[in-house]
Amino acid sequence: MNVNVLRLDHRLRRDTRITTHVCLTARAFGASKIYLAGEKDTKLMDNVRDIVKRWGGDFEVEYADSHKKIINDWKDNGGKIVHLTMYGTQAHEAAPEIRESGDDILIVVGGSKVPTDVYKSADWNVSVTTQPHSEVSSLAVFQHLLMDGKEFDLEFEDPVFEVIPTAHGKNVNIHNENKK
Repeated sequence: MNVNVLRLDHRLRRDTRITTHVCLTARAFGASKIYLAGEKDTKLMDNVRDIVKRWGGDFEVEYADSHKKIINDWKDNGGKIVHLTMYGTQAHEAAPEIRESGDDILIVVGGSKVPTDVYKSADWNVSVTTQPHSEVSSLAVFQHLLMDGKEFDLEFEDPVFEVIPTAHGKNVNIHNENKK
C-alpha cells in the first residue's frame, strides 16, 4: 500500500507553519508524497525537501493547482481516497478495513473550508474524534492506526542526522554531511 497525502487550501500568509507540520507528519508516519493545493509556496516546499535531505528517505512534495485533478487521477489509477473530517466513520473503526484493502491511499486533509466534492469523491470519510481539532493531529492519529504502529520501525535511507532513542539527553548520529 502506497500512502500519499493531499493538503487542501494552503494559504501563504496564514498556513505555513501548520502545512509544514502536515508535511513532516505525513513523512514521519510513512507517506511517500504530499500534494499541496491552494496558494503555491515554493519556500515551504524547499524547506521540506531540505529536511528530507538531512533526515533521509525519498519523501516528495509537489504543488497541485487543482485538488480535483489529483483526486480524479488517483481514483483513475485504482487508488482510494480517505478524507479526514470530524463528520465520518471513526478512525479506529475504518483503519483496519482501509489497511486490509491493500489499495494505494490518498489521505485528504482540509484547509479553511473543504469543498463538497471532496466528501463526495472520498471512498472513506474518516473522523478522528467528532470534535474540532488540528489536521496535524488527525493525520498523525490516522496514519498511526493505518500503519498499525509500524511507523516506529521505519528507516529513512541516507540520513545525515539520525536520532538514537535514549531515555535522557539527546543522542544524534551524524553521518557524512557531504553525501547529499
